[in-house]
Amino acid sequence: MSKKKLSSLEDLGGFVFSTDTNFEFEKEEQEETLAPKNQFLEAHFSNKGRGGKTVTVITGFVGNEEDLKSLAKVLKTKCGVGGSVKDNEIIIQGNYRDKIMEILKKEGYNIKRVGG
Repeated sequence: MSKKKLSSLEDLGGFVFSTDTNFEFEKEEQEETLAPKNQFLEAHFSNKGRGGKTVTVITGFVGNEEDLKSLAKVLKTKCGVGGSVKDNEIIIQGNYRDKIMEILKKEGYNIKRVGG
């Protein structure tokens, strides 16, 4: 069995090693969620890389992941469909871009339609 050769520090998987005995690891601060009126979201329509399935993707959210997940849950509930949160994007199953834009505008978000 051969071992994988490390070609860069990224191959270590994000670990930080130090021989300094006074080294203290600094935790990342949680990002503060902006108010809805200060958020500038984009509504995308996509079916690439999803086996032909149509999805609506909401990008541009600035804030912590808990707030992003709660916003995704609101959208999924009001549209009556499934979806997920991945890579700081909300992915809603189906083409619900116009309905989602209306919902987010009522919630006070600035949202624009991107793409066809």
